[in-house]
Amino acid sequence: MRSDTMLRMRKRGGWLRAIWRYTPAVAPLLIVLVAFGVRFHELGTQSLWNDEGNSLRLAQRDVADLVDAAGNDIHPPGYYLLLKAWTGLAGESEFSLRALSALEGVLAVAVTLALGRWLFSRAAGVVAGLLVALSPFAVYYSQETRMYTQLGLLSVVGMALFVAWLRRVQAPKDEKLPPTMLFALGLALCNAAGLYTHYSYPFTMLAQGVLFVGWAAWVWQRERIPGSSLPTPLRQALVSFATLNVVTLLVFLPWLPTAWDQVTEWPTTGEDLALGTQLRTVFTWTIYGSTTDAQGWLNFLWPGLLIGVALWPEQKTRRLPHGWRVGLPLAWAGIVTGALFISGAYREANLKFLLPVQIALALLIGHGVVRLWQIPSTETLRRVPLLKPLEQRYIRYLLAGVCPFLVVIGQLNALHNLYNDDTYSRSDYRAMAAEIMSDPQPGDAVILDAPNQVEVFSYYFTGETPVYELPPGLGGDDEATRRLTEDVIAAHTRIYALFWGEEERDPNRVVKATLDSSTYPVSERWVGDVRFAQYAVRADTPLIPVDARFGDHIRLTGYALTTESAAPGEVFGVLLRWETDAPLTQDYKVSVQLHAPDGFNVWQHDSAPVNNLQPTSTWTPGEPVLDRHGMFVPLGRVPGEYRIVVAVYADSRLLVTVDGSAQVQRAVDLAPFTILAP
Repeated sequence: MRSDTMLRMRKRGGWLRAIWRYTPAVAPLLIVLVAFGVRFHELGTQSLWNDEGNSLRLAQRDVADLVDAAGNDIHPPGYYLLLKAWTGLAGESEFSLRALSALEGVLAVAVTLALGRWLFSRAAGVVAGLLVALSPFAVYYSQETRMYTQLGLLSVVGMALFVAWLRRVQAPKDEKLPPTMLFALGLALCNAAGLYTHYSYPFTMLAQGVLFVGWAAWVWQRERIPGSSLPTPLRQALVSFATLNVVTLLVFLPWLPTAWDQVTEWPTTGEDLALGTQLRTVFTWTIYGSTTDAQGWLNFLWPGLLIGVALWPEQKTRRLPHGWRVGLPLAWAGIVTGALFISGAYREANLKFLLPVQIALALLIGHGVVRLWQIPSTETLRRVPLLKPLEQRYIRYLLAGVCPFLVVIGQLNALHNLYNDDTYSRSDYRAMAAEIMSDPQPGDAVILDAPNQVEVFSYYFTGETPVYELPPGLGGDDEATRRLTEDVIAAHTRIYALFWGEEERDPNRVVKATLDSSTYPVSERWVGDVRFAQYAVRADTPLIPVDARFGDHIRLTGYALTTESAAPGEVFGVLLRWETDAPLTQDYKVSVQLHAPDGFNVWQHDSAPVNNLQPTSTWTPGEPVLDRHGMFVPLGRVPGEYRIVVAVYADSRLLVTVDGSAQVQRAVDLAPFTILAP
């Protein structure tokens, strides 16, 4: 009986040992599969957004035209050329367009696995690869038809080739490794491809240069002979490194003048935030993801502990010293992040330039996990008083398991947000185009304000409604923009407007101001970062005097209806004339409502005066403010007499007195309105 039990235990132990033995070989494959799954999950679900449409339209040009157009962009043509070749094979659906970035993201995970192994250990590479595979920051841009994942891929490939080249440079001659020149050429071409992909790639090359100088200093100190010249291996390495960088520059030379003009002439768009706030956001995005909930400083304790352990001095020697190996991801992350701060380009929209930083931090965390688990407490981590060596060991085991687990849990929560929280959804041009095409009417028009919307809008919009891009060109002429907007208003009766990127080409909001002052705003909502609005063009009618006082100082002195009756599905306008007899410090909103005979509110339009362009705190005493509100008669309403009601509110509605009456109410009943039979 006892022997049978022992035999079963040995067999179980054999299975466990087998699992443990083959885990290092299987784990990288599993991680690559996970990376593939999370990047291709719901890849084509969301609409393309502005910049993705721009990528598509550039890729649709012939090569010469594409390169010429890229010269007017802020990005070099490398990604667009690759996307052109890709769409020729895969097509132009949302899924196909994004699949290129998704595959590049998977490849970046695979290279991270290899780089972690070369720098530290196979286990460190596995942990780093897992963190990159699950990173919502990396996944988000792996699901976008832009060049940022390609930037991350080429950066990590460049670092991997750099490490492989250095390993070969200092390897014994009898060690069977591929020729040094093969790695040098690969690194030169990879760096050239990086330069043609994004203008932040030179900072990865700068990190390579700093690391090479550090390595050369270490070799010189270790191998130099007093009174002698440079050691032969070091001299050869210097020549090889200089040569490969010359090759890189020669390949990039045709584009260098254009790159210089684009980088030096592009306007500064950084945000002036406290350094602590900037660093907190950078750490949040690169460790937990760009779609994570707000992270307190305590949540950086776990990854910070692991990075600290990774940086702890190591006693055992390797061909590349421990300080240099941990210095690689540290210098890489520090130089790329520092460049963003020093250049004044810090803003959330530019944090995607830090995708290489996310990989570098994952490498440090992976190395920290393995060191915490494997290194004996008597070697590097000094013995802690009052704790026995065995107790220290189990504490380290606990920390090595719990700390990365907490990081992964944070990443998984952020991944859930990425897939399910509309807050992080891209602007839904598909839905906006479908809404406009669902009810086409004579006299419709679409205004796209300001840059780069027509590319993505035209991908979805196939209707015959005229589409106007305002301001034309690069903008800058407000008077011309105003005239063009007025021409659109004069020629149409209903206008849809998509506002995006106004601060770049329409910073004075001329298009919106013209629409708000000359038409009746019917509806407005945010679709991602696009403000989607509908305006009705109606002829004004004479104002009807009224004396309604809201609160102590706001007076409604007149109103007008563009019509006194309308059928369901039609739009009419309400024009209000406001005044104040004293400066106001509070911003109030105006609510215009259509009430049924039983008092039920069937439609309302709420906004600060003049569709948010003239808040009450900006009013000048005695100066009238004309405030327009578009009202939609909902379908299915029973014909009859309805009422137009107006209220003013901030936290609560202001009390109203009409014609000096002693009666106080919360809204004013303006006028009857008739809903006709359809």
